[in-house]
Amino acid sequence: MISVRDAKKTKLINLPEADIKALCHKAIQILASQPMLLELEAPIKVGGDIHGQFNDLLKLFQFGGFPPDSNYLFLGDYVDRGKQSLETMCLLLAYKIKYPENFFLLRGNHEAAQVCKIYGFFDECKLT
Repeated sequence: MISVRDAKKTKLINLPEADIKALCHKAIQILASQPMLLELEAPIKVGGDIHGQFNDLLKLFQFGGFPPDSNYLFLGDYVDRGKQSLETMCLLLAYKIKYPENFFLLRGNHEAAQVCKIYGFFDECKLT
């Protein structure tokens, strides 16, 4: 997924469930090893409320620069509402794993289990 760079040339790839679980476990290890209070230095791009809009996320990277050339802080709400929440979350986690000191993810209210069940991410994961 890291090689995805053009919103107009994206193609559907089917990640096996085991790969998605491995991605999540590795990201958890990295996130748990970093401080809860982030002290970040400029320049850094700040983004938020992606809500499963995968193509919009790709456009954001095209405009702002791809990691690690640009540092990013995302403020949460990565999933729900949009049709590609799983792809969005996987790409963000992959970047976090690959560039742990240049790419930062905060948890939004849509990353809570109860909210995911209401707004669609839970069901999207069940279908995959």
